[in-house]
Amino acid sequence: MVNLKEKPFYLKEEDIKWVEETIAGMTTEEKIGQLFVYMVTNRDPAAMKSVLDRFHVGAIRYHNAPKEELYEQNRILQENTKIPLLIASNCEAGGNGGIEGGTAVANGAAVAAADSEELAYEMSCVGASESAAVGCNWNFAPVVDLLFNWRNTIVQTRAFNDSPEDTIRYAKAFMRGAKEKGFATCCKHFPGDGTEENDQHLLMGINDLSCTQWGNTFGRVYQELIDDGVMTIMAGHIALPSYQRKLHPGLKNEEILPATLSPELITGLLKEKMQFHGLVVTDASHMIGMFAAMPRKEQVPRAIAAGCDCFLFFNDPEEDFGYMLEGYRSGIITEERLKDALYRILGVKAAIGLHRKQAEGTLMPPREALEVVGCREHRWIAKKAADQFITLVKDTQSILPLTPEKSRRLKLVFIGGGEGMVVAGKLIKDNSEEVKEQLIRLLQQQGFQVDAQTPQGKGKMEDFQAKYDACIVALHVTGFAQYNSMRVKWASPADQPWYVSQIPTIFLSLGFPNHLIDVPMARTYINAYLDSETVMEAAIEKIMGKSEFKGRYQENVFCGRWDTRL
Repeated sequence: MVNLKEKPFYLKEEDIKWVEETIAGMTTEEKIGQLFVYMVTNRDPAAMKSVLDRFHVGAIRYHNAPKEELYEQNRILQENTKIPLLIASNCEAGGNGGIEGGTAVANGAAVAAADSEELAYEMSCVGASESAAVGCNWNFAPVVDLLFNWRNTIVQTRAFNDSPEDTIRYAKAFMRGAKEKGFATCCKHFPGDGTEENDQHLLMGINDLSCTQWGNTFGRVYQELIDDGVMTIMAGHIALPSYQRKLHPGLKNEEILPATLSPELITGLLKEKMQFHGLVVTDASHMIGMFAAMPRKEQVPRAIAAGCDCFLFFNDPEEDFGYMLEGYRSGIITEERLKDALYRILGVKAAIGLHRKQAEGTLMPPREALEVVGCREHRWIAKKAADQFITLVKDTQSILPLTPEKSRRLKLVFIGGGEGMVVAGKLIKDNSEEVKEQLIRLLQQQGFQVDAQTPQGKGKMEDFQAKYDACIVALHVTGFAQYNSMRVKWASPADQPWYVSQIPTIFLSLGFPNHLIDVPMARTYINAYLDSETVMEAAIEKIMGKSEFKGRYQENVFCGRWDTRL
């Protein structure tokens, strides 16, 4: 049984007493319910109370919404639960991961571009402060994957970079900020994404490093953060065949499992060899990387039997709850394993003081705390961050700075991401039109004449050259959980870069930093990493020469090609 007096909980006797007495007072159904993290799909008070009454969930997550809606949602949930809830947000880049209208500060790639532990700390503090205002207490961050494969779009901007040393520095700073705000952090996605290009939303990921290679990279990162006291770790639907075979000799290829279902990786490697005594939560269980591994009836209890302590999201609440309960009653989940998981779950709750706050009636902050969301101080932090991380990868044609005085007539080619993206199983509408309008307005405010229309055809080259002084190609390629790769898609021939050798052209990426694979003809290329208005405004100022470029790029930005460097 985990020792709650030790790392990462450090509980006092009275806290441990609460954990033990709470578990002793639970029914079997309540114990099973604590294992689930519920994705709130219906904010109707009666519907939320019904989930608590029927399934006794231990934690919740939600889709972003306005702060007032989320505050009311979490207030109702905490006021109607017997055991205080862990309420998770996904603040990987700031408050925008926890609240609609929250402040986006910097994603992992941007932190690495700025090479700033201070920025990682500030980004964490902003995310925790803003999501805490709506009642959150658990952040599914930082992302500590290593981007060895530039084709990987799942963590391409969410991971810091491919350096274990950098990742450790930034992650520790992130964890320090969250801890100061009373949050539990969750490093992800064990055993590590970033070595391949596939997406665990669509198939099982495979980290094919040898045991030695993994130990010197991902293993080193996780061990340092475990030693530093990280309280929770998210297991990915990612296999690590070398270690699973090492701990289970003779394993056949068809027996290789994602970490979420592998006792060798969760119990044998993470909990026993690496001595992680905190809580392990699965990645979202609606992903095909988990669904395809075995029948759902087995997946649900076997994730807990493998050593995971929390199961992230129901597919169908009644069905999955029944599967977990049946798995316990049939012995797939042993009494000892269930008790150990409950100790870890309640241990986290006690470590961040939820039991005391529940007794005091302070699980929810006062409504006035909502004023912190998007506040002036946080916007200033975001502006300062953008100044640090926006990166000029190259300007081999020496067209910068670009100003209205010499290049007033601007052609804007805006390439959007298409159909939107899937987040936690829900299709979220693409925001390209909104971002495009913001970019046009910001350029016009600086004195540029902007034509962002797409003509029916290319037309005459000389007419194009006579009409425009310069061109900005804004690449806003988004997408998550629908495709294994995201590339620039030219919806119209007239948007394709047929003009690059005729007029000065700047390529500005507002997302993925590795677009040179699709635009090797770009001679001026800038990575902005984020699509917030603050970042776009800062990028325009740098393009105009009002501010210097300070960000650094990772070598894999050139995608392993010589022509992308020209």
